[in-house]
Amino acid sequence: MAIDRMDAARLQTTVIASLSDHWKFFLGEGIVLVLLGVGAIVVPAVATFAVELVIGWVLLIGGIVGLISTLRMQRAPAFRWSLLSAVAGIVAGTLLLVWPLSGAFSLTVILTVFLLFEGIASIMMALSHSRGFSGRWGMLLVSGIIDLALAGIIIAGLPATSSWAIGLLVGINMLFGGAALISMALHARTASAIL
Repeated sequence: MAIDRMDAARLQTTVIASLSDHWKFFLGEGIVLVLLGVGAIVVPAVATFAVELVIGWVLLIGGIVGLISTLRMQRAPAFRWSLLSAVAGIVAGTLLLVWPLSGAFSLTVILTVFLLFEGIASIMMALSHSRGFSGRWGMLLVSGIIDLALAGIIIAGLPATSSWAIGLLVGINMLFGGAALISMALHARTASAIL
């Protein structure tokens, strides 16, 4: 029992040190997501074709930034869930860019699947962080719940939601996801001062 506590304490110290060492990557990813989210909120007035292309790029770039950050922090908690989230963004963005004329309904289906995966991944990351490995996990949990709620709104409003809500919902998703990452990064930065 004492050995388990020592191992858990060592693991917690290692994870906190890893997060503290890489807090700038979390902060950078969070800022990028917030900026992309603001851009996505501004875009809904544009035609459906333009929204598909913009959202495709937003998801692709956000996924690539997330993948780079995740691969640089392989010892961080919930690595696999973070990796799944990044890959989901890359795949969804690529599909939208390869078939931009597939229509708003196809975009809605792809976005809904992305939000479902993103929501589940964020909730699982939050639960992993809640075990004491890092602070500010609550914001990540809220982000995941909001992703699932946004997916529910899209599904409930089909087909009408496919024409007006896509950019707004993606923007909200990225704003909350980015805010969660910024919050965790700033907490990790202050934890590094304690270590």
